[in-house]
Amino acid sequence: MKKSPPDPTVADVAPTDSKLTVYDEQHLVIYWRMLDADSEGADWREVAQLVLHIDPEREHDRARRAFDTHLARAKWMSEHGYRQLLRGGTANPNL
Repeated sequence: MKKSPPDPTVADVAPTDSKLTVYDEQHLVIYWRMLDADSEGADWREVAQLVLHIDPEREHDRARRAFDTHLARAKWMSEHGYRQLLRGGTANPNL
């Protein structure tokens, strides 16, 4: 697995695959920041602005969709996807 960039650009919608994706590997830092913010009860608009770099005032629907899908994916990663990372990530053909 390659090292992910510290602040990658996010898609409007996070993946929903049942397997780990390259996007997931590249956006681990985003997922962990989303989980931290969620555990602290941060307002979704603040998270969208600071973590996803989408202004919820200008792009409300896009910001909300990106927030919801990335938080859902972050939770999936914490419950399921991490196992695939431990087995070698997307570079492992046996996933």
